[in-house]
Amino acid sequence: MTSSDGVDDEKRATLRRFAALGAATPLAGLSPSAAADTGESDARDAIAGYLSTTPGAHFSKIRDDLQLGTGETQHHLRRLEELDAIERFRDGDYKRFVPADRFDEYEKHALGYLRRETPRGMLIELLLTPDASAGDLATSLDVSAPTVSKYAGELEEAGLLSREDGYAVERPETVLVLVIRHADSFGETARQLAQRADQLIEYDAEQ
Repeated sequence: MTSSDGVDDEKRATLRRFAALGAATPLAGLSPSAAADTGESDARDAIAGYLSTTPGAHFSKIRDDLQLGTGETQHHLRRLEELDAIERFRDGDYKRFVPADRFDEYEKHALGYLRRETPRGMLIELLLTPDASAGDLATSLDVSAPTVSKYAGELEEAGLLSREDGYAVERPETVLVLVIRHADSFGETARQLAQRADQLIEYDAEQ
């Protein structure tokens, strides 16, 4: 349904929901004057709120999830970058965005791979079952062994995985915290991991 001012009601509700998050989230680097400027646009506030819950999202996902136009999305992302509210990083062919000054380089790499289905599944499975083999991962994720090997090589090159003695997540506590903190944006498997977080953290503490 479209309201009298020509804005789709579903889009309006989506923007308002994420705009409320943007207004309530203290984004690093956003000065009071910048915050006032950001508040002039529901779309800009919505992008800020969206990235607070979905850090590492790429341009197309931001545009599509918020039901914005390409030019509109480009404009508001650029303005938020100028305000030092968000920052971008390159992840292969993707431009990904995060709230400014919140994530280090390792965390950005981790978020990039956690936004991809198969690498995310591999990392989560290894957090749950640290001794899982390549074959176990292929079976669990219903992918081929070459697919696991391909992504394992990429994850190792990115510093997220060690293959010295089987497969092991590098800085597992950091990856675990990222998955738990943003579980709702990573899907059901991540939510299931989050429900077991106390056991996993307790396990790590004993090592």
